[in-house]
Amino acid sequence: MRSYSLFTITLLCLAILLVDILAFYWLQTITELFKKPILQTFINVLFWIFTIGLISSILILKVRLDDITPSRKQNLIASFYGLTISSFVPKLIFVIIISVLYFSNSVFSENESLAFISVVGLLSGFLPFFVIVNGILIARYKFKIHPIKLHLKTLPKGFEGFKIVQLSDIHIGSFNYRYHILEKAVKLINDQKPDIICFTGDLVNNYSWELHDWEKVFKKLQAKKGKFAVLGNHDYGDYSDWETPIQKEENFNTIKQFFSDIDFNLLMNEAKTINIENNEIAIVGVENWGSPPFKQYGDLKKAISEVKEIPFKVLLSHDPSHWAEEVLNETNIALTLSGHTHGMQAGLEYKNFQWSPIKFKYKQWAGLYKEGNQYLYVNRGLGWLGFPARIGMRPEITVFELSSNRPT
Repeated sequence: MRSYSLFTITLLCLAILLVDILAFYWLQTITELFKKPILQTFINVLFWIFTIGLISSILILKVRLDDITPSRKQNLIASFYGLTISSFVPKLIFVIIISVLYFSNSVFSENESLAFISVVGLLSGFLPFFVIVNGILIARYKFKIHPIKLHLKTLPKGFEGFKIVQLSDIHIGSFNYRYHILEKAVKLINDQKPDIICFTGDLVNNYSWELHDWEKVFKKLQAKKGKFAVLGNHDYGDYSDWETPIQKEENFNTIKQFFSDIDFNLLMNEAKTINIENNEIAIVGVENWGSPPFKQYGDLKKAISEVKEIPFKVLLSHDPSHWAEEVLNETNIALTLSGHTHGMQAGLEYKNFQWSPIKFKYKQWAGLYKEGNQYLYVNRGLGWLGFPARIGMRPEITVFELSSNRPT
C-alpha cells in the first residue's frame, strides 16, 4: 500500500463498495427464499459489518502507514491484500454471473428461474472464495518438487547424473519468522541429495532485518559440491525509502553477508568451477539484469571472462528476460536458471498445459524452454510476495538430473 496514493486507495475502496452494493442487491433475491426474517436480517447485518469494516480498515491503515514499524507494516499490508482479494473477486464473479443469468434466462418459469439463478449465483461466488482461501491457507506452503531430466551434449563425462536443486524467490519476510514452515522445504531438498544447490534471487522482500535468525534454517541445506546464489531485484533495497544512501548500503551489505553466513557462494558477475574426475563445469552468476524499469546490474561478459574455455556452463540469472537478450545465441551457455515471475502465483497447470496472466508480460515465465542447444528454466518461486496465496501455482523446488546424449 505504501506505493499507492491516498487517492488511489480511496478509488479502490469505492470500487469495493460498488461491487458490494451490487452483490447485496442480488443477495436479496436469494435471502427472500428464506422463510425466517431473522435469518435474512442476520445475513444482511453480517454482510455490511464486513464491508464497512474492511473499507474502514484499509483507509485507516493507509493514513497511519508511516507510524507503523516496517515488519508490522509488511504483514498488515499482505493480510489486507489477501482479505480484499478473497472478498472482492468472488463477489465480482457472483454479480456478473447472476446478472447475466437473470437478464438472459427465459427457459424456466419465474419460480424455477429464481431457484436456478440463486443456486448458480451462490456457487459462482463461493467456489472462487474457497479456491482463494485454499491458496492462502494451504497451497502457498504446499511445496512441490519438479523433477527435470536434461540431456546435454556438452556435459562432461564425469558429470553424468549430476543433480542440481534450484530455489528462487524465497521472499523470506513473507514467512514472518515461521521457521518450521521453511524447514519442511529444507528437508525435501536434502532428501534429493543434490550435488549443488542454486538460488536464483529475491531472498528478501526489501530489508535485511527480515533475515533475523534464519541462518539456523538455511545452514541445514546440504549439497555435495557446493551452494551458489545470485541476487534478485528485491535484494538491492531499491523499493524502499532510505534516510541516507549509507543506510541502503548497510542493508545491502548485510544481505550479502548473510549468504556467506549460510555457506552459499554469492556470485556477483563472476563464476566458480566444479571438478569431477578431471572434468569441470562452470557455475556463472550475474547480478540482477531485467528489462526496464528493472535495473541492469548484471555484467555477463565480466562473469564469463575467466571461464570462456570451459565448454559447459550453467548460468544463474534472476530475470528470465535476460536469456533472450544476452544469453541465447550470444553465448555457449547450455543451461540458464531463472525465477522472478512467481508464475504470478496464480494460473492453471495440467500435464503439458499451463497458463497464467503473467504470460502477457514474460514470454518465458514458468518451466523449461529450449532453443537450439540452449535451455532456460524459470522457477515458480518458493515464497510469495504481495498477494499471500498460491492459486494453481504451487511453490517450487526444481530438481535437475543431467546427462549427456552419449549412447550406452
